[in-house]
Amino acid sequence: MASVMIADRPFARIKSDDEALFEIVDGQRVELPPMSILASRVASKLHVKLGQFVEANSLGEALMEVLLQLPPPVDRNRRVDVAFASAQTIAKAPPQLGSENAWELVPELMVEVVSPSDLANEIMERVDEYFKAGSKLVWVVYPSQRLIHVYEAPLQVHGLGIADQLEGGNILPGFHIPVASLFPETL
Repeated sequence: MASVMIADRPFARIKSDDEALFEIVDGQRVELPPMSILASRVASKLHVKLGQFVEANSLGEALMEVLLQLPPPVDRNRRVDVAFASAQTIAKAPPQLGSENAWELVPELMVEVVSPSDLANEIMERVDEYFKAGSKLVWVVYPSQRLIHVYEAPLQVHGLGIADQLEGGNILPGFHIPVASLFPETL
């Protein structure tokens, strides 16, 4: 996938048909539908805000649309919308030689930004897989509803609306942003 550089910053991604985003589920390559424009905008805002905090505090890396090789019992390659991996987690991961399709690590925070094409049971399956693989915190963002579900465990969840603050908890202490800042003012 290529990036267009404008003012020394990546502006847009150009993807040819043979570069479709995919995951590996039960040994089969599964192509992913593109994110909706709204979901993409929200994911980008969250990635930028998370990345600024992580970089300013030298905590690790904020990741976007990275393909992750989740260990057994999950044993799938999943493409998470946004994630945070601590410097310690990255240091323990096998070295990357540049040609791997999937990164063998489990970020502490995984984020799914829901598009209209996403099915509820598939989102819940991902939440469960992320915790089984070792993730400590999962956020599921619903752009159309301006709502975020914060999972601290598969059955420990609370919802946040636009009047609330999204916080990093024990994973990213000190990270907090207004939920409203992630969503466009008009939908």
